[in-house]
Amino acid sequence: MIESAVAVEKLTKVFPIPFSRQSIVAVRDLNLRVEAGEVYGLLGPNGSGKTTTLKIILGLASPTRGQTKIFGRDSALVASRESVGFLPENPYFYKFLTGEETLQFFGKLCRLTGARLKERVGQLLELVGLTNARHQSLRTYSKGMLQRIGLAQALINEPKLVVLDEPTAGVDPAGSRDIRNIIVDLKSRGVSVLLSSHLLSQVQEVCDRVGILAKGTLVREGRLAELIAVENQNELVLENASESLLKEIEKLAASSNAKLIERRRSTTTLERLFLEATEERSEK
Repeated sequence: MIESAVAVEKLTKVFPIPFSRQSIVAVRDLNLRVEAGEVYGLLGPNGSGKTTTLKIILGLASPTRGQTKIFGRDSALVASRESVGFLPENPYFYKFLTGEETLQFFGKLCRLTGARLKERVGQLLELVGLTNARHQSLRTYSKGMLQRIGLAQALINEPKLVVLDEPTAGVDPAGSRDIRNIIVDLKSRGVSVLLSSHLLSQVQEVCDRVGILAKGTLVREGRLAELIAVENQNELVLENASESLLKEIEKLAASSNAKLIERRRSTTTLERLFLEATEERSEK
């Protein structure tokens, strides 16, 4: 049996308010799974519990109740993170290092040395489009360049699971497209990706399944195609159809020269689904 890349079971995280008897429930009885080799989008408005969930999965915070696992190992164990790459929303780097030195630093932390480290650094600089800036110090990098070097460091150890928290924050449209392509490439190589992003159009392009959080609760989850399908509606896509045929599609299509290209359920947008799901939760 293939272990899920991420398994979250009955996860609850409560933050006590200092000098008060009150507390904040950031995540409540959360269950979700990221299967091996899939791209999972974790969505939600600010304060919905996304970052808290990611931190607990990565062992950076402790749950109040429940459990998280990475490939079957409790994520509280350091060993569970050996095959994980992580890009936080606001990564911190030593600005006096160059792009190349930064990747060498993270590579050595992952026990890469010698020719293998040199090769991997070169591959990643090319992958994220920073080969020409490899000798520049990070203090000269733009926000988008820092985000791309952050993505490169997340991939330095060839992880089986990559966790990305707002990976395109501050990145221009071309850079955002490149990051999207990298995510698609990771999926093609069997790497699991857990993606948190507010760019719903990007999520819609790359994710297999999505989960929508609101007030710490999972309010929607499933395969993207199923979630955005509009109930009781279908679309017919025709090629070379005349006006008369369009008026009598079902009756005439079989006896005409038109070719039925596709029949599918009508879909909404991920953005509309997101707004409806989170608004429903806020009204409760």
